[in-house]
Amino acid sequence: MPETILEPDLPIVDPHHHLWDRRNYATAAAPEHPFMTAIEPAKRYLLDALMEDTGSGHNVIATVFVECGAFYRAGVSPDIAPVGETEFVNGVAAMSASGIYGDFRACAGIVSKADLLLGDGVKAVLEAHVRAGGGRFRGIRNSASFEADKEVLGPLNRVEAGLYLRDDFRAGFRHLAPMGLTFDAWLLEPQLADVISLARAFPDTTIILDHVGTPLGRGGYTGKLAERFPIWKASILELAKSPNVVVKLGGLAMAFCNFPSFLAEPRAPSEQLAKEWGPYIETCIEAFGAERCMFESNFPVDMGSCSYATLWNAFKHIAKGASAAEKTALFSGTATKVYKLEL
Repeated sequence: MPETILEPDLPIVDPHHHLWDRRNYATAAAPEHPFMTAIEPAKRYLLDALMEDTGSGHNVIATVFVECGAFYRAGVSPDIAPVGETEFVNGVAAMSASGIYGDFRACAGIVSKADLLLGDGVKAVLEAHVRAGGGRFRGIRNSASFEADKEVLGPLNRVEAGLYLRDDFRAGFRHLAPMGLTFDAWLLEPQLADVISLARAFPDTTIILDHVGTPLGRGGYTGKLAERFPIWKASILELAKSPNVVVKLGGLAMAFCNFPSFLAEPRAPSEQLAKEWGPYIETCIEAFGAERCMFESNFPVDMGSCSYATLWNAFKHIAKGASAAEKTALFSGTATKVYKLEL
């Protein structure tokens, strides 16, 4: 049965979700990987599905879209193709901003993809995103997630190690701050030193660490979450020393973490999720402070562990001891500030 919604009036800005239509998505690379199993029910996740989730009881007032390779332009250079995603999402945002669906504002901020390995050539791509974004384009994400054990990432084995350390990547990265753009970083717990180095090299660029740095519990890391927690924590404490970094609290429902709640039947209640995720989220809040932390849904990917309503209940369990000001920051304020949302 659906859970009773906790603190239903608390405003929420969900700073991390995707939209896609993957009904023709090729899964031949790793069709049996649990990541694919988790997102199978959401092959088509567009505005109607998002609104069904955000309207399931919590007071979600706005969202930020984060790139997922959706609706790239066809028939153009691969470098410029990702601008199609910004065009698509801006259209969705315009639908929501019309008001015919209520006060909720979907995709009030847009984070897309631009290949920073283009070096100085990425500037033209960023400018194209800005033009296509209708005033909503806020930044980009380049995933650096890499693990030599291919069982960990499965179909998301896409890049080589050390992306954020490369000179050509950093030649492109340097264009973000002058354009007022943010950078979402997704990489895995053993790679956190790479984003620490990046943050120190570019102190004027706002870097958002996705998914608390993605602790691993799959493949060769199976059963090692507790063993590696102190290693993860030490990296988080070091990263927090860079004031230009903020962290998204979520993504722990993914296959890569492999908590007991992942794909569990019956579905885990929010109290169990809070117990599993709490040590990671509480560590981040203590290290960064509420003003540099934001809860995220990472939907529909995180539906592998829970419903949207249950996920936000779990976050509210974790934050139950926070002050009113801290809750405002964690659930809406930090996201609104970092992504400069006009709500």
